[in-house]
Amino acid sequence: MTDLLSIAPRDKAEILAQALPYIRKFHGKTIVIKYGGNAMTDPALQADFAEDVVLLKLVGMNPVVVHGGGPQIETALNRLGKKGEFIQGMRVTDAETMEVVEWVLAGEVQQDIVGLINQAGGKAVGLTGRDGGMIRAQKLKLLDTKDPSIEHDVGQVGDIVAIDPSVVKALQDDAFIPVISPIGFGENNESYNINADVVASKLATVLQAEKLMLLTNTPGVLDKAGQLLTDLTAREIDALFADGTISGGMLPKIAGALDAAKAGVHAVHIIDGRVPHAMLLEILTDQAYGTMIRSH
Repeated sequence: MTDLLSIAPRDKAEILAQALPYIRKFHGKTIVIKYGGNAMTDPALQADFAEDVVLLKLVGMNPVVVHGGGPQIETALNRLGKKGEFIQGMRVTDAETMEVVEWVLAGEVQQDIVGLINQAGGKAVGLTGRDGGMIRAQKLKLLDTKDPSIEHDVGQVGDIVAIDPSVVKALQDDAFIPVISPIGFGENNESYNINADVVASKLATVLQAEKLMLLTNTPGVLDKAGQLLTDLTAREIDALFADGTISGGMLPKIAGALDAAKAGVHAVHIIDGRVPHAMLLEILTDQAYGTMIRSH
């Protein structure tokens, strides 16, 4: 890492000038950011993330943050002596686990992120899917991957029915940065835990975002030889699903990303959250710091 203090003023000006076309291109556009993984647990990366979000807002873009919190939920459940159980990558969420999910996500994690962004000079506001009736959900029907006639009961895990983005739009127009916990509500006001990647993808679609950024703990989508694939079209992704190159935890991430790309989000970026300022580098330079999925 080059010491930033040792960069000559003229080089700094050059760097800023190179960012100008991107700032102009994305001015006034919405960028939905799924925040998770290492970027969320390493204090130095947390500070970088908050600065990136504030900078994007200050140069005229509209960042919207959707966060996860798997490790934090796991820690809280362990403290209560509960063991996390997963079926096909989904956390089995009984009523007690749901309470923990709500206080960890909408309490601790969300407020940490809001605080970090405010500390970096932004004006962040924490929301859950309940606020402004934003995320209506229903119980997720999880069919067995091997035998679709079997349905797994994963408890209060939700599937999005509809997203009403009016509260997000109102905040954006007023210079605030929304920070959203992926919790939805059902017909009887019951709570649902929803995959944060899915919420980010759906929200990007509904807001007609310019970009959807998914921060992960991997360099991006890798081919079978472990090389980074920097630029993919929706059709190429379908082929990677078919031949098993994309599997495991990447599946829900990429499936959501693909839906967003097909539904009109111009570009979806899966970026390495372990790289300091990865988000700014991806948006404001022509250097790829992850995989970009284009709609066509």
